[in-house]
Amino acid sequence: MKKKACFILVALCMVVSGGSAAYATNGDLLIGIGPNSRAMGGVGVASPTDAIGAVFSNPAAMCFGPYCPSSQFDFGGTLFMPKVDASITSPTSTVKADSEDSTFAIPAIGFSIPIGNAPDTPWRFGLAAYGVSGLGVDYRGTALDDPGFYNFGGGMGAPAMAGEYTQLSIMKFAPALAYKINALWSVGLAVQIDYGMLDFRSGTSSGFGFGVQPGIIYKPVDDLSLGLTYISPQEVDHQNVLDFDQDGNLDDLKLGAPQQLAFGAGYEFLEGDLLIEGDVRWINWSDAKGYDDFDWDDQWVFAIGAQYSPIQKLALRVGYNYGENPVKEHDGFNGSLNPMTGMPNSVNNIQGKNLPSYYYETFRIIGFPAIVEQHITFGASYTVTDRIILSLGYVHAFENTISEEGTNLFGQPVTLESTLSEKSVEFGFTYRF
Repeated sequence: MKKKACFILVALCMVVSGGSAAYATNGDLLIGIGPNSRAMGGVGVASPTDAIGAVFSNPAAMCFGPYCPSSQFDFGGTLFMPKVDASITSPTSTVKADSEDSTFAIPAIGFSIPIGNAPDTPWRFGLAAYGVSGLGVDYRGTALDDPGFYNFGGGMGAPAMAGEYTQLSIMKFAPALAYKINALWSVGLAVQIDYGMLDFRSGTSSGFGFGVQPGIIYKPVDDLSLGLTYISPQEVDHQNVLDFDQDGNLDDLKLGAPQQLAFGAGYEFLEGDLLIEGDVRWINWSDAKGYDDFDWDDQWVFAIGAQYSPIQKLALRVGYNYGENPVKEHDGFNGSLNPMTGMPNSVNNIQGKNLPSYYYETFRIIGFPAIVEQHITFGASYTVTDRIILSLGYVHAFENTISEEGTNLFGQPVTLESTLSEKSVEFGFTYRF
């Protein structure tokens, strides 16, 4: 047992060190972690179906589920394939571009084990590492990446936009502890260690953030499970990422993973062959550092998922997830320059640095288009042996567009627009020991 635990710890460290940038779905957060949760619309606060989903969704759930009372190791992978494009339209021209297509690999790995040798021990320990958040566009070399797009004459010019290249990714490392009070109640706590990487075309800046996730599970009857969990805000300080005020020095940017509150209810039908779960999650973007600077709104996320086992070895899954786009639209923004001084008529303060309003809006709308809202999900698992389970899944985020109108640097009417859709393929491996 000790050798297996050491092997898993090494694998977890490898996942944390190998994270890559990715897009996301509810704002810049993935709707779920692991193929089972993602195939069920991201649910799992009340009735996660694997150990990695329990650590991520609600650590108290480690005491209830198909992975109890044994030990379970899970590996999950997501191949994320976003499609994003943008345009800037003025009375004299429309400039469009597609962000470079990429497939991002997002790993997830974790385990849950009982503490102690007694078969009825109430304590469980879990450990997981996973990519949970990401965002980015790459318009380098396109028409939107023209440094002299606004021609003032005399060899003077200004770029079409700010945010032509953005890459954000966050990995979490989460040790968790759960205690089963009795047959009805369990409580749990995970310590979350964030490793964030941010690049605005001036080199990658990384940093760490810390937070906690307490949770509780209540099972008033055998077939019904109710879950509640809270995630504290977690802040990462990214140094020397972008020259917001154009004084020749790279500025810092603090980004805070938002606090969250989630409730879930799961019910088993047909003697456990059918599980239906619904989750409601509040994401506090408006108070998260960095996201408040770029005027993100709080988000309510609604998810529902089902798992059905037509035969003992096969589990089929389906789900739906909805979260309203958190990026506010600022119609009527003033992006013009004063013709006498060449200074912007309006600026927006970003953590003590003034960014001209036109570039502030292009950065928000084109550089960080976290705007998809509706997702449908599918998946299945097959039990190969008593110890080994293989899983597959698919997530499709429907295309959504954000558009706002204001004035450009010349004071002319301008429309900024971004369109985003996403799809991903999930796979997983489970080993029970």
